Formats: sequence, C-alpha cells, structure tokens
Amino acid sequence: MAHTVLFYIVSFLAAALVCVPLCKRLGFGSVLGYLVAGVLMGPFGFAVFDGVEDLMHMSEFGVVFLMFLIGLELEPKKLWEMRVSIFGLGTLQVLLVGFLVFLISYFLYSQTASVSVLVGMCMALSSTAMALQILNERRLLNTHSGRSAFSILLFQDIAVIAMIAILPLLAISEAVIAGESSSESWIHFAKVAGTLIVTIVGGRLLLRPLLRRIASLHLREIFTAFALFLVVGMSFIMQQLDISMALGAFMAGVLLADSEYRHALESDIEPFKGLLMGLFFMTVGMSIDFTQVLKRPLFFGGMVVILFATKIFAHILLGRLFKIPRRHVPFFAVVLSQVGEFAFVLLGAAAGLRIIDFETNQVLMALVALTMLMTPIVVILYDKVYVRYFDCANTSVDPDVVEPEDAPVIIAGFGRFGQIVGRLLYANRVKAVVMDYEPTQIELVRRFGFKVRYGDATRLDLLEAAGARTAQILVVAIDDADASIRLVDIAKENFPQLKIYVRARNMAHVYALMDRKVEVIERELFDSSLRLGASVLKGLGWPAYRSVQAANIFRDHNLQMIQDLYQRRDNQDEMVAKAKQARDDLEKMFMKENEYLNQSESWDSEHHEVT
Repeated sequence: MAHTVLFYIVSFLAAALVCVPLCKRLGFGSVLGYLVAGVLMGPFGFAVFDGVEDLMHMSEFGVVFLMFLIGLELEPKKLWEMRVSIFGLGTLQVLLVGFLVFLISYFLYSQTASVSVLVGMCMALSSTAMALQILNERRLLNTHSGRSAFSILLFQDIAVIAMIAILPLLAISEAVIAGESSSESWIHFAKVAGTLIVTIVGGRLLLRPLLRRIASLHLREIFTAFALFLVVGMSFIMQQLDISMALGAFMAGVLLADSEYRHALESDIEPFKGLLMGLFFMTVGMSIDFTQVLKRPLFFGGMVVILFATKIFAHILLGRLFKIPRRHVPFFAVVLSQVGEFAFVLLGAAAGLRIIDFETNQVLMALVALTMLMTPIVVILYDKVYVRYFDCANTSVDPDVVEPEDAPVIIAGFGRFGQIVGRLLYANRVKAVVMDYEPTQIELVRRFGFKVRYGDATRLDLLEAAGARTAQILVVAIDDADASIRLVDIAKENFPQLKIYVRARNMAHVYALMDRKVEVIERELFDSSLRLGASVLKGLGWPAYRSVQAANIFRDHNLQMIQDLYQRRDNQDEMVAKAKQARDDLEKMFMKENEYLNQSESWDSEHHEVT
C-alpha cells in the first residue's frame, strides 16, 4: 500500500518521540536515540521508508544549519583568547589521530593512500553533540579538561571545512590511479578558492547593511525568513558550483560572527537546525547496512576496539603534553574517543567524488555509527571499572573550575536612558551586554565602541544568549512599559539570581514594578525635573542652599507618599484623601523649614546640587 507524506511525517515523529527520550533517560544521549529511530524505520528495521537517498538530501540541511551556527560562534576575539588550546591542542589532536589511523588503514587494511587519508580525517573527528552532552551532565565543561575538550571539538569543526575543501585533491589522486583526466578536479578546486574570496569580500560589504534594513521593519517573521534565505541561498550557490553546501553556510556564519544580529540569528535558526539534525541522524541510521555487521561481527568488533584504543592512547599523550590534571586525563581521552557526526558528511562527499566505492563507504559509515553506539557503554565502563579499581581520587569533585567570563550587567534598551547607564559603566570599565531592538540606534552606538546586540530582550532565548544565567544585574531601560513588565516577569521566573533595576515610565508602571518586588525603580523624569525646579527657585532669587534643600525635602516626601499610596492603591477614595493630606503635610513642612532658615544664618553656594 502506498503511503502518504503525512504518514511518513507521523512515523518519523513517533519514532523520535519514543527513541530519543528513552535513550536520553538511559544516559545514551539524543544522537544515539535518533540513530536507533532511524534503524527501526529503515530497511533493516520495520522498512517504513525505502527512499533513504532522497530523504538524505533534505536532511543534509540539518548539517547546513549546524555549520552556520558554528560559524556564528567563531568570533575573532574568542578564537584569539583560546588560540593555544584551539590551534595548538586541536591541531595536534587531528594530526596525531589522523596519522595513526592512516598508518593502520594503509598497512593493516591495505587501502590506497587517498582512501587512508580520508579514513584518517574522518576517524580523527569526535562527536560534538555527544561529547558536550556528557561534559554538561557531569558539570565538567568549565574545568580545565572540559575547556581542552571543547577546544578540540571547536578546532575539529573548523578543520571539517578544510577537509571538505581538500577532498577534490584526493579525488585527483584517485583519478590518476584510475588513469582518468584530473583537469576537471583542478577546476573544481579553483572554484572553491575563488568562491571563498568573493563570499568574504561581498559578505563583509553587504550583509550587515541588508540585515539592518530588514530589522528596521520590526517584523520577526521577515527577519526569520531572511535568516533562512541567507543560509539556504549560500548553500544553493555552493551547490551550483559543486561545492559543499555546509561550506557556504559556514562562511555566512563567520561573516556575521561579530555582528550585533548574531544572537537573533542563532535563536531563529536553532529550531530548524535541531529538527533537521534529528532527521539527518535518523537517515544515517536508516542507511547503515547492518547485514554486513552481522555477517562479519569479528571484523567490525576488531575495528571498533582498534579505533577506540588508538584515539584514547593519542588523547592521553596530548593530555599529558598540555598539562591537563592527571586524574582527569583518562576521562578526557574517553569522552572524545568516538567518531563524530561530521564523518558522515565527509564520507558522503567522498562517495560523491568517487574517492571510495559504495561497499567501503557502507563499511566506514557502519563503523562510525558503531563507535557512537558504543560511547555510552565505554563511559559506563570508565565509571564502573576504571574509577572504582584504578582511580583513587574522587572525580566527582573538581577544584580546577574555570569561571565563565560573562559580563556582570545586561542593559535592555539603549536609548537616551540606557545610554547614560552604559556610558557610566563603560567609563568605569564595567563590562555590560547591551540589547536593543532598533537597528539605527544599534548602528550609531556601535560606532562609538559599544558592544550592542540586536534583538527583543523579552525573548527568553536571547536573554540566555546574552548571559542572563551568569550575570548579576539586569537594567531594564525599555521605552514600552508593557514590554518592561514582561521582561521583569521573564527574568524573575527564569533567572532568580538577577538583581533587576528598572526605568519606570509613570506611576502605574511604578506600582506594577512594586508588585513584582523589583530591587531598584527609577522614574525616568523625576530627578531631572527636581533639578530644574531647584534651578527655577534659584533663578527667582532664592539662595542656592534653600533651593537645593527644598528639592531634597520634596524628593523624600514624594518617595514616602508613593509608599503610602501603594498600600491604598485598591481603594480610590483612600488614595485621593491620602494625596490631599500629603500636599497639606508638604506645605506645612516647607513653612517650618522656611521659618528655620529665616532665623539662621544665610548660606549660599553656587556649586551645591541636588543629591
């Protein structure tokens, strides 16, 4: 019976909803869950879907979106701060593991040099999704060993681009071996270099002004549509030139890595990336030929053991070389011992360039999937065997914690009010992350050296991206009172550690903020109005001291009156009566103060100001 598209969608979602939560609950991770779901859906499971190759083309956009987000994270400043661990440790890891696997493939399994280089590149990679999840679950990401593992993963993400770019050179070698012409491969390689140059120059000149124009419309759906158009459009251009779509998406991300629109782009692309990456892993699971594994279990088992042993050995050497704490080196080596998801991408591209034949491709893809399947088991063995019998130290306690370097202050809204706060902090060298939703305002203040991010601060995902979980103070300087209240509610609910300082538009806004027990409330015109009032009294001939004193008395009385009226805000009659009484009390207070000042010695200071 022919199935409809709706049937396939329901089947995929059902398989993901069953397998992914189950694997995550068992501690195996979401990636393994998607792979298992794909196996069950594929020809070696329930055979729900047969057109795996067609589905793989669509699911590749998951990798495309992932590469775009990786590019967005690669700010030049961030790369420079981690340059030793990224480009030192990361480079040595890829070269050392790749070289060891090359030797094994070339001498032990008698593969050609080009195929052995490809195998070495693929097996040197680790699973970013799986490794980071394990580190996060154990709260080790901010340790020295966790940062080192992250540096390797980050460099591998960069190295994948170079690996994709040099695949045509391997194709040239295979073509020469086969006696075929290599001129087309050299033309392909030239296209890669030329397109990269055009993309970098054109993107730097055009992307930011175009994004500013789109953002000025204040239509989130149009901004999201442009983000999708940017990623898919770059991928389409690369595809037309027979270049990897992932390479185009990565370049688009790097060009916008230092842009104020980065967080907004990340939050808009992330849902699409997550769904399509899940579909990608499911199609990978569907495409694995388990008949080969069952026919040659010893062959595949031996390759898995050799690969794990090789990578763990290499990682232990690197851990000692880069002075990772000795008791953390074994876990550091284990957590990166599997082969990463980008190996699927490299193998698919290599098959398209005819570097490897179909049978070899199936064997290698099965091997990659098996290492990912085995990683949770290897981690369990580490916990149950190594930690219990060989490691005397308690690895659950880690004194080598590296604190995140996030800004202590977030300023939401950078108009006239927020700018004054930001300039004061900047002058005193206090770091602050600034968020604003007006593109013209962002462009203006960016020229003066402020680090401003585009986005609606009332969006939880953007607040998290701005560092709300580690910040100390949130300054709410948004013009819209309703948006201000929404932001306070979101911050109170999700970031209880944040102290909230708010600009209040009017008394109704003040009372709403008092209901929410906001730490500091500042009425935007109150102090400036008081200063102007004091200047008016002074201009009428009042002594400077009496002018300032009158303003200070009014300020203290007004703040007390607000507290009293707040307690009676539900009873209009009491509020009116209290307001009239407050005016009478203030008049009597001024009369007593003036009598005292008339009897005392006159004192006038032109330089005294309202406190």
